[in-house]
Amino acid sequence: MKIVVVALALIAAAHASDVLEFTDTDFKSKAALHELILVEFFAPWCGHCKKLAPEYEKAATTLKSNDPPVALAKVDCTVQTEVCKQYGVSGYPTLKIFRNGEFAEEYNGPREAGGIVKLMKSKAGPSSKVCESEEDLKKFLAVEEYGVVGFFGSKDDELAKIFKTLADTMSSDLRFAHTYSKDVARKFKRSDEIVIYRPKKFQSKFEDKEVAFDGDVKEYKVKAWIEDTSKGLCGQRKQDNADQFKKPLFVAYYDVDYVKNIKGTNYWRNRVMKVGKKIRDEGKTVYFAISNKEEMKFELNENGIDDISGDKPFVCARDTQDKKYRMEGDFSMETFEQFVRDVLDGKVDPYLKSEAVPEPNDEPVKVLVAKNFDEIVNNKEKDVLIEFYAPWCGHCKSLAPKYDELAEKLKDEPEITIAKMDATANDVAKPYEVSGFPTLYFAPRNSKSAPKKYNGGREVDDFLKYLAKESTNQLRGYDRNGKKVKSKKTEL
Repeated sequence: MKIVVVALALIAAAHASDVLEFTDTDFKSKAALHELILVEFFAPWCGHCKKLAPEYEKAATTLKSNDPPVALAKVDCTVQTEVCKQYGVSGYPTLKIFRNGEFAEEYNGPREAGGIVKLMKSKAGPSSKVCESEEDLKKFLAVEEYGVVGFFGSKDDELAKIFKTLADTMSSDLRFAHTYSKDVARKFKRSDEIVIYRPKKFQSKFEDKEVAFDGDVKEYKVKAWIEDTSKGLCGQRKQDNADQFKKPLFVAYYDVDYVKNIKGTNYWRNRVMKVGKKIRDEGKTVYFAISNKEEMKFELNENGIDDISGDKPFVCARDTQDKKYRMEGDFSMETFEQFVRDVLDGKVDPYLKSEAVPEPNDEPVKVLVAKNFDEIVNNKEKDVLIEFYAPWCGHCKSLAPKYDELAEKLKDEPEITIAKMDATANDVAKPYEVSGFPTLYFAPRNSKSAPKKYNGGREVDDFLKYLAKESTNQLRGYDRNGKKVKSKKTEL
């Protein structure tokens, strides 16, 4: 019987949630126990709520051990109707931030664990923790995250002022602490300097476990040093920090897990680092990172890698022009090193997700694919109106006949092209940004002019008026106001 009880207890513990649950009767009293708390108002049947649930749970577990801790809670609005009504909940999920039981602000941040953690950390406590004793600083450094620590004689020191400014602006990404205690500085063998401490899980023989700033005391230089050093030779790249890594960047994707499998994670990371250090020591500017292949699966898919099974890392890269590359074959230190060198030397063709170039392409609406995009859009002889669409998009289907009609009306205009591209099947080139469908851009024939996002009406006349006004040279069949030009009669 005891064995059964113990087993049930273990099962219950394994499924215990770090997300608190509030009701109509206890919401006010329980929320008041927390200086800062994020509350999700949800409905069990809501698809967006179901998608958020595992991310919210992961964030709750991480923030529970933050210093100071930040609580996450939830309220089922299909049962707890009074509290949801009180706070004006009209859609799901709705997230709100409370301080000491009182509503503070709406939460409009990320909906994935890393982003939630980053934002809520930035709202909890001071941007930099004051460490008055050796024990305070040891406790700060015991957390398995990078720590930026300032050792100062006075808050009036120039470096201390810069440190405070940077802590205020960067604390959502990194943990900061400082001390004015000479005793603490002496015990850590530091004096009047900023030091970055790597967490134990990231320490290796390829780089120092603590690094002190030794450059010019200028804010932009200290900031750049913190950004670079906190990534290390090979940082862990996630969704919430992916855009912080410099290029050319080589990323190894595999089962990165610093919670359940630190040893296995560092087995592959150390191999990446060994190659990376060798190439960097030659004076080459290059950056490295590791990513969890499930979390960043969309990036692998963007590089044409759909089957991510197997134990060995997949490797993809981006150069300074944001061109993509993927390593063929199985990972080994030899193949990885050769791939890095070949990409840096321009010996590898970029990977381009593209449909086949249509042949012929003689309809009034020209079909763009990634492979012919540059040829058609960056044509110095024509302006181009581009529709980026998705085949499943209802708004795109409604626009299609109007777009075809527009192209038909302008088919004899020699200096303008009406074009479309399936943005789900082709890479979208920079500087075009597509976050919804349809997205339209006008690209002037002068390649030095940046493309303009079209935000006007979507009737044929709206497009005609816009193109008549924006075209580099006046259209032959329309004046600058979009009115049709009457053709001159020829006398017999």
